[in-house]
Amino acid sequence: MSNVESDNMNDSTIDDTVVSSPDFSDRPEDGEGGRLVPMRLQKFLARAGAASRRGSENLMTAGRVTVNGGVVTELGSKIDPLVDVVAVDGVVVKLGDGSTTIMMHKPAGVITTMHDQLERPCVADLAPIDRYPGLFPIGRLDTDTTGLLLFSTDGELGNGLLHPRHHVKKVYLACVEGTPTAKQLDQLRRGIQLDDGMTQPAEVEILQGRKAERAAEMLVMPSQVVRGGSRVYAEILKERSRARSYVSIGIREGRYHQVKRMFAAIGHPVVALHRDTFGPLDLGSLERGSWRVLSDSEVASLKAAIDVADN
Repeated sequence: MSNVESDNMNDSTIDDTVVSSPDFSDRPEDGEGGRLVPMRLQKFLARAGAASRRGSENLMTAGRVTVNGGVVTELGSKIDPLVDVVAVDGVVVKLGDGSTTIMMHKPAGVITTMHDQLERPCVADLAPIDRYPGLFPIGRLDTDTTGLLLFSTDGELGNGLLHPRHHVKKVYLACVEGTPTAKQLDQLRRGIQLDDGMTQPAEVEILQGRKAERAAEMLVMPSQVVRGGSRVYAEILKERSRARSYVSIGIREGRYHQVKRMFAAIGHPVVALHRDTFGPLDLGSLERGSWRVLSDSEVASLKAAIDVADN
């Protein structure tokens, strides 16, 4: 049976029988003697690619996970992967022979979700979910943001890359209104106060020459002329575009609309945004809207980035 992904699950299949956590007091600990039991249920779900660790916890508390036919909602419940039958929304989940991680060059106008009730374009339309069941996006990019988006069936990897304590670096290219001053850039480098707290120090620079040209090539700019708009308004937009600048910013957090809010806080709103790197990885020559499977060495470099950031 294939792995499952949390966004594609149907609540109507949930069995309302609730069972307590199985008793494994007489069984060896996880990893002892080469065995996998007992294993926390949310850890099992993450390893099996059902969702990230946090997503697996959400599945449990929502009553969508069953063990041997009974719903288990208690976090920390343990199971024996070799004996117990675990299902999410009625679909059996098993540990696979290996995980798959891919990178995608996300285009603009696509929502980072595996299912959209309004049937808007989403990344699931572009990701190879039939070939690699259980793929889920590691983090998200705004609808109008382009760039590097990772997917994996490895919930442990996804949780590690997104966990706040690991601070894996991500670099963005941005086109902003005006040109930030040296003082304003120093504010970003020291950390700036947002409505949800102080940001961590960022690495930021104004791009010039070939770097600026490359940023212009990677960024997808909004339309300069609004349909039905006046010629005067079109000229205003054109003049405004001349006063824009290209910047690179590296952050180690993942707050909601963080880069956009940081530049807005210094008075230079973001016009267009592109994620250029995630940890040690970049898109290379991957075309917009395309994806590719990461090599073993690339996956290892992501795991190493987690370890380095954690030490």
